[in-house]
Amino acid sequence: MEFDILTLFPRIFAGPLDESILKRAREAGLVQIRVHNLRDFTHDKHRVVDDKPYGGGPGMLMKPEPIFEAVEKMQRPDSCVVLMTPQGPPLTQARAQAFAGKPHLIIICGHYEGVDERVREALVDEEVSIGDYVLTNGALAAAVVVDAVTRLLPGAIGHEQSAVDDSFATGLLEGPQYTRPPEFRGMKVPDVLLSGNHGEVAKWNKEQARQRTRQRRPDLLEGEDKL
Repeated sequence: MEFDILTLFPRIFAGPLDESILKRAREAGLVQIRVHNLRDFTHDKHRVVDDKPYGGGPGMLMKPEPIFEAVEKMQRPDSCVVLMTPQGPPLTQARAQAFAGKPHLIIICGHYEGVDERVREALVDEEVSIGDYVLTNGALAAAVVVDAVTRLLPGAIGHEQSAVDDSFATGLLEGPQYTRPPEFRGMKVPDVLLSGNHGEVAKWNKEQARQRTRQRRPDLLEGEDKL
């Protein structure tokens, strides 16, 4: 899979892309991630990427010319162009899974007051938000998308069942989990997890996942009669 990320702040990606699963996936050739500075697609002396919005209002808007030039240079028939914006639908596990099935994502990182609307109208296939809040720019949000998608690629994580069992992957939050020691400061691991009875362990895990989802995210269960 390939990512091309268009941003005004490419150095923001240096840390996240060079650690943990993302680093290993890149080294294994499972994913290619290229980060581009949008100023490299300007043609004026001062490399201007923003301007005042027509009609007035505070802040600046990202100009369309550099974004169009960058996207058109990188776009292929199988590309999906994604705009990071707080106005977009939320990133969910299902959307991350859908993105993981695409061979090429071009991610546009918004900044200032956003992008010229013509970018949205003519270039963008998908808009994505990572939450109901506003960040200084879309670079951090784009890094979240890259991480969420990359870990779903076959071979990216050590045990692929981990991704299958993640919170939201099954429609439920994960239940409580424990490791050694079996007792710590008077707190004991539930007996069922030490029993060796795999059927009972699976039943316990499923029920705990249901309980935790009801307590913390009951909205996930709305309309799900089977739960």
